[in-house]
Amino acid sequence: MFDIKWIRDNPREFDAGLTRRGLSPQAVEIVALDAERRKAVTAAQDIQSRRNALSKEIGAAKSKGDDAAGLIEKVASEKELQATAERQAASLSKELDDVLAGIPNLADTDVPDGADDTANVEIRSFGEKPAFDFTPKEHFDIGEGLGGMDFEGAAKLSGSRFVVLKGALARLSRALGAFMLDLQTNEFGYTEIIPPLLVRDDVLFGTGQLPKFAADQFRTTDDYWLIPTAEVPLTNLVRETILEETDLPLRFAALTPCFRSEAGAAGKDTRGMYRQHQFDKVELVSVTTPEESPAEHERMTGAAEEVLKRLGLHYRVVVLSTGDMGFGARKTYDIEVWLPGQGRYREISSCSNCWDFQARRMNARFRPKEAKGTRFVHTLNGSGLAVGRALIAVLENRQFGDGTVAVPDALQPYMGGLEVIGAAT
Repeated sequence: MFDIKWIRDNPREFDAGLTRRGLSPQAVEIVALDAERRKAVTAAQDIQSRRNALSKEIGAAKSKGDDAAGLIEKVASEKELQATAERQAASLSKELDDVLAGIPNLADTDVPDGADDTANVEIRSFGEKPAFDFTPKEHFDIGEGLGGMDFEGAAKLSGSRFVVLKGALARLSRALGAFMLDLQTNEFGYTEIIPPLLVRDDVLFGTGQLPKFAADQFRTTDDYWLIPTAEVPLTNLVRETILEETDLPLRFAALTPCFRSEAGAAGKDTRGMYRQHQFDKVELVSVTTPEESPAEHERMTGAAEEVLKRLGLHYRVVVLSTGDMGFGARKTYDIEVWLPGQGRYREISSCSNCWDFQARRMNARFRPKEAKGTRFVHTLNGSGLAVGRALIAVLENRQFGDGTVAVPDALQPYMGGLEVIGAAT
């Protein structure tokens, strides 16, 4: 969400930012709409002032015993005019809010320009691609071969884009989630949260999923929404709140199921676990001052990377281009893990700095230590990591030619000391 005063004062900068995001300039239309709104608000206020003055005249006339009928009739007519002006102002305010709510965040100055992911820029990598003396399999072939991944059974229950995990693979998934959450809470200072999985409209609006991306969400019959990520409830913990600067930064982490309709993913990753309607993820959320958010972004990305380092998985970090960033992001790092079965890098975490974009939608502020008034907080979110995609990465990178899979050292304590997963383990 944008500050309309900033748009009025910086129309060229605003339009330049929209152009970088692949959108047409809109400052002229938005400023004109705002001017019309302000005119209607002023008209309503002027009428109220006239009514106040007439009311005083009526009081004076009555005190003198004069006939005030004409004045009373005039006040009544002014009341109707005021109601009309107020309705017009309210309608224009809603129209302006709706326009602003549909505009994505502007990209930071150091974000590369580009139309899509081909313009993303790699900034670092860790480890080496594993070498095999056999042709590595994809995760679904490995999982089905181990008897621990059942897509047909899931389809009978729920349709496509679901999976039933069994035995050691179910435990491996649970181990990954627990390991990630323990790492983030014990070593990176995130506070563990168990949030609701059902939220209201204004909560999804706060983080930017509504109104633009309603088709990507699952909605219940009584107007709740299933969360697409724990970013939604975690970030909204500070909605409509004024924090003290000394309270910041706040760092939250949650391991939750996530639900996505994947409305725009027809034909993509239809086989396997990479893109599903339901999946588990450890989400990281930070709330900071504007001055600290760039450093917090680097810190959060490093915390997510540490998961892959501990699992011994090769990955790279890329900064997303203006055309590949999410709606609410000001700057995003994607962590892409190497999947030898697919022979390519795939995204396993996105870490985004949203600046005050979400805070304005949530009205989340803080009171500076040495200044008057309040300021909007900055919010950040990142995957630390997506559990199902981490499971895919472990299976494909740690596979043996006989179809078994080595359990990473970091996960063995969560697996009862199991070192290798074999069929029907």
